[in-house]
Parts: sequence; structure tokens; C-alpha cells
Amino acid sequence: MTYSIEPVGHVTSPFKEKFAIPRQPSLCKHAFGSIKFSSHIDPLQACDEISQFTHLWLLFIFHKNIDQGFKNKIRPPRLGGNKKIGVFASRSSFRPNHIGMSLVKNEGLVDGELKISGIDLLDQTPIIDIKPYLPYSDMQLDAIAGYAQNSPQNTLNVVFTQLAEQQLLPYLAVNAELKVLIQDVLSQDPRPAYKQNKVDTKIYFIKLYSVEIAWRVSENIVYIESINNDTESNIS
Repeated sequence: MTYSIEPVGHVTSPFKEKFAIPRQPSLCKHAFGSIKFSSHIDPLQACDEISQFTHLWLLFIFHKNIDQGFKNKIRPPRLGGNKKIGVFASRSSFRPNHIGMSLVKNEGLVDGELKISGIDLLDQTPIIDIKPYLPYSDMQLDAIAGYAQNSPQNTLNVVFTQLAEQQLLPYLAVNAELKVLIQDVLSQDPRPAYKQNKVDTKIYFIKLYSVEIAWRVSENIVYIESINNDTESNIS
């Protein structure tokens, strides 16, 4: 038996590409977004009393991974990409039904859109359900999480070059949180696991809103080399 699912909405997110999206929600608290609801959903009715809840579970589709299928065993980044484990023992984005879950902060319903923060979702991600986070049942203090028991510790210092600081100024006039978001994202070291703790001279690029950031890593410091505009996107 098969089932069809119609999205209840789609996410507007600063993350325009998969590379550098936080590996878990809440790691980048300054990543703000919103859910624009589908035409068959009445936001005022469906979100009535949602303001009672500070955090929400989002169920969504890894829509950019569907064509790549899935594997029964994967290499999680937390294990350095050196060990394979079962897909159901991981948060891998390559899953049999391509369904993900994310815990986000509820920033309120504004003009028919649900504002959220602490997100780890690609722009235009389809949302298939929204549920309140319930501390009494969702937070299990005696839970054991194996290889992912503790939060990631490999955060890096982020340094803006003089050129990058100058190039950033016009964007801050539109989005005052942009610099902090860049720091949050890159301090998590989004490079492939095998690149970490090794000499790496490569220049990497990520896109946040309409901004393309060039950066490199040297001796556990991220250097922001330049910031340029992508006129096809909106930074606000």
C-alpha cells in the first residue's frame, strides 16, 4: 500500500543550497525563516493557539535528495565519515521515504506566515506537518544517544578580513543578523568530515540569502575572504 502526501506549506530559508546547512536544528539560532502555507490550509484557523508553544516539530521532505535514493548503511559525519551504520540509527538526509524532522523556535504567525528560527532547512523545503514540542514527553533526561550523546565540540573561530568587513556593511543595513548568521554557520565547520583536522588550502563558497561568502580554514580558524551579491535572491 502506498500513500500520497500534500505539503501544508513551504519554507522560506536563508539556506539556498545544501552545503553548509547546519547538521541539526538549533545550532544556528540566528537562522530565521518562515512557512508559507499551501492554498488548502487556512493559517488563522490551523494555527489558532499555536502561540502557546515556544517550539515546534516540523516534518518535512528532503526534496532535493529524492532522485539519489537511499542506502541501508551510511557514514555519519559525527563518526568522521569512517564508519558505516544503519540508516535508521542516523539522522541521514538520504532515507527510504525522504522524511525529516526538525525542532524550531516558534516566532509567531505574521501576515499568514509562520515565522520560525533556529532552522536547518533548505529554501522551499516542503513541510508535511507541524506539531507542538511538549517538554514533559519530548525531553527525556535519561535518554542515551550513543555516538551523538553530546553536542558537537569542533566549533571554529570566524574572522572577517578587512575586505569582507567592508563588503558586508551594505547587507547589514538590510539584515542586521547576517554577520551573526555567517559566524554561526561557519563556526560549525561544514566541510566534509575527512577535511577536518587536516591542512586544507581550498577556498569554499556558501550562499546565504543573496550573499555568496568565500572562506577558507587555517589552523582551526575560518577566514571570510569576500562577500558578493547574488542579484537573483533577496536578503531580507
